[in-house]
Amino acid sequence: MARALADVALAAGPVVMEEYAKGAEARAKADGSPVTAADERAEAIIVARLKALAPDIAIIAEEATAAGAKLAAPPRFFLVDPLDGTREFIARNGEFTINVGLVENGAPVAGAVYAPAIERIWFGGRSARAAKVALGGALPAACEQLRVRGAPARLTALASRSHADAATEAFLARLGVEERVSAGSSLKFCVIAEGRADVYPRFAPTMEWDTAAGDAVLRAAGGNVAGLDGSALKYGKLAQGLRNAGFVGWGDVALARRIVNAL
Repeated sequence: MARALADVALAAGPVVMEEYAKGAEARAKADGSPVTAADERAEAIIVARLKALAPDIAIIAEEATAAGAKLAAPPRFFLVDPLDGTREFIARNGEFTINVGLVENGAPVAGAVYAPAIERIWFGGRSARAAKVALGGALPAACEQLRVRGAPARLTALASRSHADAATEAFLARLGVEERVSAGSSLKFCVIAEGRADVYPRFAPTMEWDTAAGDAVLRAAGGNVAGLDGSALKYGKLAQGLRNAGFVGWGDVALARRIVNAL
């Protein structure tokens, strides 16, 4: 399924890049977050592809939800963020992604994260090792396999370009992080999956469609994403409106357990 989701994400890339080239203007949604024509056009393509791929699996997509679609989270459902990092898209730094994930019984079991501006895609899942592709056309048969690294003595942390808060700064200070790397959108999960960084804390709220695809990729590479209680981040949280209260993405799972126990 992970490779199929990669194909779905790739199909939305051309319209996103078309809008990017035009310098698509953003408008504010009811919650104050920005949306562009790229979000809406990409979502339409992704939803149509998912319905053709697996018509029996429910779809929860960001823009449809914002427009008033009723939330429902059965045991299996797709989560779609057609343009994660809209602020990066508007800022034209290239660090935005197209995210498509599959959730089963509260866990992300397959996902694809596509960064069309830099022509990279990452995908993986429970039954597929995490992989990365530098694109020059269609998805090749053989892809670079990914694996997280064991934590070094001094950690490298991922930080958001668009979101920072005191809780995150305090957490990183306690870890004694040696280096900080900035990255936009779901690329942060992918950098850890590649073994180029160790930890990604995000204590400000996010939505499940922001994280599911990158979470699936990181888990498939041997890492994990933990909620604030230290347990694996759960999906389908209808009582919270599919909102994540906060999480930490880890490369070295043993280190994650030690840190959680110490804190």
